[in-house]
Amino acid sequence: MVEATTRDAAASAPEILALGEAMVEFNCTGAGDGRLYLQGFGGDTSNFAIAAARQGAQVGCLGALGDDANGRMLRALWDAEGVDHREVRSDAEAYTAIYFVTHGERGHEFSFFRQGSAASRMRPAELPRACIESARVLHLSGITLAISDSACDAAYAAIDMARAADVAVSFDTNLRLKLWPLSRARALIRDLIGYSDICLPSLDDLQVLTGLSDPDAIADHCLRLGARTVALKLGAAGALVADAQERHQIAPHPCRCVDATGAGDTFGGAFVTRRLAGDGLLEAGRYAAVAAALSTEGYGAVAPIPRADAVRRALEAAQGNKNE
Repeated sequence: MVEATTRDAAASAPEILALGEAMVEFNCTGAGDGRLYLQGFGGDTSNFAIAAARQGAQVGCLGALGDDANGRMLRALWDAEGVDHREVRSDAEAYTAIYFVTHGERGHEFSFFRQGSAASRMRPAELPRACIESARVLHLSGITLAISDSACDAAYAAIDMARAADVAVSFDTNLRLKLWPLSRARALIRDLIGYSDICLPSLDDLQVLTGLSDPDAIADHCLRLGARTVALKLGAAGALVADAQERHQIAPHPCRCVDATGAGDTFGGAFVTRRLAGDGLLEAGRYAAVAAALSTEGYGAVAPIPRADAVRRALEAAQGNKNE
């Protein structure tokens, strides 16, 4: 029985682990003179994990939640999505972070309430080494580094564990200057790009961090730092994917965008999943661009994330339109 249980656990072990802060979201719908909010979920690494799970990957989250109603809602969400959260610690002395999203002429704006949250109290000693070492990809983001010094230390410790076990590192820059000074963000994100097997920056982030504006120059910069694969998110302009051997411009997929919250996280989760499944650089980039576009057609970071069948249908329709 013990032997069978061990085999079952190994078979269900997450192939992708996302380390960071999950949050509860309140998104302004515009109804009721702007006073009605739709409750949802967010947190970039949790969004990434759910996007990957909806594309068929075995995914787990790492981090901490408060022992509170919001933390329990997030665990129920992960249960429903098939995301393993056994290694997410419950912290009885801290709360689960929340944020609000409003929409205006300049796009969506965020108001965060996360200082002193459970996830910000993560420490290296709490990391599940065996779980990390058994994964295929460890994913984290600039926000994981920025929410506190101890969370940053935990991120670096997790990377060390992953690299020692030949586990690939996926990194999304996700620059949030409200969380840390530009000089610190620039130094640490530059460092993490160099550790990345899959680097998932956005054009806006790298323009601020590097002073570069051309997507090809930004991709070259990341590759020179040591990233093995770069999937540069260009927003409404699509994406650019590159490694040392090839480079492709990915055209944007047509969509009816109402809320871009979490679209970059959806791109990342879809891209990493398809690369693990064996897709080439161009194929994975196209798939991820379609998934990200579809995720903007509803409100919230999580609810509109498409499942694999919807992405496949959209890809087939796009290919059919090209052939006509």
